[in-house]
Amino acid sequence: MKWQRIALMFTILSLLVVPLAWSQGGNAEQQIKTLSDQISAAMLKGDASFLEKVYADDYTGIRGDGSVLTKAQEVELFKSGAFKYEALKVQDWKVRVYGNTAVTTSLSFSKNVRNGKPFSGDTRNTRVWVKQMGKWKCVAYQTTRVSQ
Repeated sequence: MKWQRIALMFTILSLLVVPLAWSQGGNAEQQIKTLSDQISAAMLKGDASFLEKVYADDYTGIRGDGSVLTKAQEVELFKSGAFKYEALKVQDWKVRVYGNTAVTTSLSFSKNVRNGKPFSGDTRNTRVWVKQMGKWKCVAYQTTRVSQ
């Protein structure tokens, strides 16, 4: 009798926990996609305050020219107006979630100016996200120019 109760409890628990775990995976993917869309919108508006909230304190950004930026440096580029997007179209999104870590890849077309130098073209982009204290934070970003 006792083992039947244990088996029943285990079955009920499994029926409750497995769908919850699956739904959190899908939920995490949607959260990351939404945050990624919000980063794109913030960059178009030059909204440095949003970037400051969503980037982790130890964020590292690697730009297409090979430069490496900290969170403070990247936020300052937008605050000062040294980095301005005129157009940004992101497509080919892929989101992969691994527990408290997620990786996004995308293809984007952008037209922007950084430190007075214009750039327009396609880039492949990778972001790494980590859930910290219940919130997703972008910890790394890499962009690579797509050759013509």
